[in-house]
Amino acid sequence: MRHFIIVGVLTIVGTILMALLLKYSLPLPTEASTQALTVDRVFDVHIILVSFFFSLVMVFMLYSLVVFRRRQGDDRPGEHFEGNTALEIVWTVVPLLIVFGLMALGVTSLNKVTKAQDNEAVVQVQGFQWSWVFEYPDGVISPELVLAVDQPVRFEMTSKDVIHSFWVPEFRIKQDLVPGRTTVVRITPREEGEYKLRCAELCGLSHWSMLAPVRVVSQEEYDAWLSEKTAGEAPALAAVPAETTE
Repeated sequence: MRHFIIVGVLTIVGTILMALLLKYSLPLPTEASTQALTVDRVFDVHIILVSFFFSLVMVFMLYSLVVFRRRQGDDRPGEHFEGNTALEIVWTVVPLLIVFGLMALGVTSLNKVTKAQDNEAVVQVQGFQWSWVFEYPDGVISPELVLAVDQPVRFEMTSKDVIHSFWVPEFRIKQDLVPGRTTVVRITPREEGEYKLRCAELCGLSHWSMLAPVRVVSQEEYDAWLSEKTAGEAPALAAVPAETTE
């Protein structure tokens, strides 16, 4: 029992140290959407579990190598012991419960980030080799993604040619754009600032340059920008080339 207590304490200490190491050596981008809070919670749970199991294995292995090593001059055979039924039940049931817990966490988190809201704004997104175009209410079309802070947005997305993937790291949520289909993703920005939209699916020669500026602004600034675009630009899809060639 003394050995188990020592190993338990060392495992707890190792888990804390490993979790802190992973947390601060691999920092995540700013949580710029409400969905990011949910996604990061899932990350945190996985980091804790990875740290725990790594520490559990390493502590048991190193402790056994040091404490139970063969001493010099000791030629006696190792002590014989039978299996421990209670221990076998524990290491079967506990991982099973952890798997079910992760499943429940995954389902509830997915439902939370995909849940529709009553006051959603709709932005049409089209991806093509190798750029983006966004259509806002009143027919405003822009190569720049501008969003109002705290305003839930429903992105309805399609691709003109090959599979692309909509990804703003600070928003966490990623969604593929599939030719011939409309895919949907919901994001609620929570931090004003400037970000970058990237294509996260290898889509051809200039995939690396498929970027678009993203601005999250106040509701007043968004309304002013939308009014200016509505008044000053004729709604046309001229930003999207009819054919793209390389």
